[in-house]
Amino acid sequence: MTLSIEPTSTLSLDEFLKLPETKPASEYFDGGIYQKPMPQGQHSTLQVEFASTVNQVGKAKKLVYAFTELRCTFAGKSIVPDIAVFEWQKIPLDEKGRIANKFEIAPDWVIEILSPEQSANKVIRKILFCLQNGTKLGYFLDPDDESITVFQPNQLPEVKDKQDILPVLDVLQNWQLTVEDVFNWLSFV
Repeated sequence: MTLSIEPTSTLSLDEFLKLPETKPASEYFDGGIYQKPMPQGQHSTLQVEFASTVNQVGKAKKLVYAFTELRCTFAGKSIVPDIAVFEWQKIPLDEKGRIANKFEIAPDWVIEILSPEQSANKVIRKILFCLQNGTKLGYFLDPDDESITVFQPNQLPEVKDKQDILPVLDVLQNWQLTVEDVFNWLSFV
């Protein structure tokens, strides 16, 4: 899920960050405030399963960690990706060595899931912004046609489907995931 409505006002980033959090989350993008759509069944399932699977693969070996609905503020914008994956050594820590509350860097991998009645172009713009600011990999999941568009720096996007093996972060080199694996998470029969 991502930007879904027209901006409600124009504020500076600092003014936006002083506002109370909303549910669902609001994002500050291109000088406007956009509230994300409320997640529905397929979106929520894909988000939870994807993050859980990444964490099963990457947490034990301290390779990566996937966060859901994490506010990331960088390069003059404040976004809340559906899933933000950080390589272990880049996870911001506080003075006690615990995960920091504020993340002021781009995720290494950003995963966005298209919600019904959501603008695909707004979601894609957010992924491209991340790539322009240090993100190594972006996925755009479309549950309706069961495809995943893969975004990587300095490459054209690639639409993957069915048995296509998806690229993952280099630190997860031995892990393979197909588009079919991802959308099978929606089947409960």
